[in-house]
Amino acid sequence: MHSGFACIVGRPNVGKSTLTNALVGQKIAITSDRPQTTRHTIRGIVHRPDGQLILVDTPGVHRPRTLLGERLNALVSDTWSEVDVIVMCFPANEPIGPGDRFIAEQLALVPKVPKVAVVTKTDLMGKQAIGEQLLAVHQLGVDVGIDWTHLVPVSAVEHDQVDLLSDLLLELLPEGPALYPDGDLTDEPEIIMIAELIREAALDGVRDELPHSIAVVVDEMALRADRPADKPLMDIYAILYLERESQKHIVIGKGGSRLKAVGTISRESISKLLGVPVFLDLRVKIAKDWQRDPKQLSRLGF
Repeated sequence: MHSGFACIVGRPNVGKSTLTNALVGQKIAITSDRPQTTRHTIRGIVHRPDGQLILVDTPGVHRPRTLLGERLNALVSDTWSEVDVIVMCFPANEPIGPGDRFIAEQLALVPKVPKVAVVTKTDLMGKQAIGEQLLAVHQLGVDVGIDWTHLVPVSAVEHDQVDLLSDLLLELLPEGPALYPDGDLTDEPEIIMIAELIREAALDGVRDELPHSIAVVVDEMALRADRPADKPLMDIYAILYLERESQKHIVIGKGGSRLKAVGTISRESISKLLGVPVFLDLRVKIAKDWQRDPKQLSRLGF
């Protein structure tokens, strides 16, 4: 038996959360085509007959423009030294850039931890382009002083080579018993997963500048007391925090249409997560410039 932790890193929007979900076999991290979707470390647990692989999905490392960005970067770098393997993702459909090089240079300073390079989103490119990207990733390792233990092309969407990657990562883990009970897919608290599902629905289709301004907090959550045992209903009251009053009409929509759609989409996901019907009440509030305010960041869980 082998068991241990593998941290998945990369710049924003390179497919880290999608890869995590594919390896676990179930959605445990929200995904979006908006950069910086992931805002905290998420542990996904892969159970296998020969061991247990715990994946740590991290926020994308980027040049921070706010205190929130600084805290997210610090969270990622703190994680690197605590895991058994580091997996760095490079999308097949984008050239290697300064952001990739910056992260690779930081990884090169982490001693003794095996480093695996993964070229993601291979379903979007042909074989020649994938081969060229693999060579470019190899050369980046040479340039910064990383000897990649493995270099693997993967499509999480089509599940191509996902099982191979799981095999390779497990082999790099130390021998030891399972660290989590059989059947657990994540150690993420339900209340945090619910807030993330709401934020995922709210991110869909909003303007480019808005995703970074949205934070979600579940204010109250409880089974409704007057329901019979065979017909439970979970009451959830959540707040979407924005930074400016002008952002409210974008999130709420004309006559509340967009907020209603966010509620419908997220309610279905939450009900599937909890296994019971859900009543979801969403409110929108302003927390002015919360990404730059230490007190508000702490209140919102960052």
